[in-house]
Amino acid sequence: MRAVWKGAVTFGLVNVPVKLYSATEDHDVSLHQVHDEDGGRIRYQRKCEVCGKVVAYKDIDKAYDDGEQTVIITDEDLKALPAERSREIEVMEFVPSDQIDPIMFDRSYYLEPDSASSKAYVLLRRTLESTDRTAVVQMALRQKTRLAALRVHGDVLMVQTLLWSDEVREAAFPALDDSVKISAKELDLSKQLVESLVSDFDPEQYVDEYQQELRTLITAKLEQGEALDTAATFGEVEEEEGGEVIDLMEALKQSIAAKRGGGAKSEEGEETASKSSRSKASGSKSTASKSSASKSSASGDGAKKKAPAAKKKAAS
Repeated sequence: MRAVWKGAVTFGLVNVPVKLYSATEDHDVSLHQVHDEDGGRIRYQRKCEVCGKVVAYKDIDKAYDDGEQTVIITDEDLKALPAERSREIEVMEFVPSDQIDPIMFDRSYYLEPDSASSKAYVLLRRTLESTDRTAVVQMALRQKTRLAALRVHGDVLMVQTLLWSDEVREAAFPALDDSVKISAKELDLSKQLVESLVSDFDPEQYVDEYQQELRTLITAKLEQGEALDTAATFGEVEEEEGGEVIDLMEALKQSIAAKRGGGAKSEEGEETASKSSRSKASGSKSTASKSSASKSSASGDGAKKKAPAAKKKAAS
């Protein structure tokens, strides 16, 4: 990895020299644009509106236009700003770690010790671990003043740049103002569904299926060209229709039953099964009773039929 910044973490009179490295990277397949008729590469050119010349990136400055005047800002102007010259990650305060809303997180960076002794680095790391605190810091990075959270990740210190408060939009949706009634039964079933999906988070079990399929598509096209049959490569894909609106309670019950593999039944199912069992038991008793009555009746009829025969023998 290549360091993108070099400086020091400062809190009080303590100075911790560090190097900053980007902690994440993009794994997406890189695609570029081409002309659909001949496959020619589409390129964007930086062209000056005054002279019409194509301008190299190194010859481009920045400017601010207020509608009446234009102010040119050069790279030297930006580098001269006091904040840009600062090589410090200044700790502003230490806050409980759970007070920083994840919505504010932007980019993540690792901090590597950058001195002969890493004692100050390890001391800061252990202090944050033992107090369950996160350091709110300010720093200048890539021509911007950044607010960031400095915290512990495993054995390394890291900073995660934060959005400024005015960069987080308010969730002002009229539907949130509606009064919605949730029954105790619905909440209970919803909790059961959550419990059926409870697990320890293992990020390695998840993969970017779209990028995998895109790589498969590219490989297949390299081998088969434009004659590629996507159905043969990926199988037939049925078009999804609009989701069917079903009863929320029934959806929860079906979801729970599906997760449990049909081993657990909803209360209604159990009640139905119970009624069915009682009905079968009652039916069995009734059948047995009828059977006994039939046998009794048959026995009686047989006795009546035998009686006349006995009388005939006696008469003779």
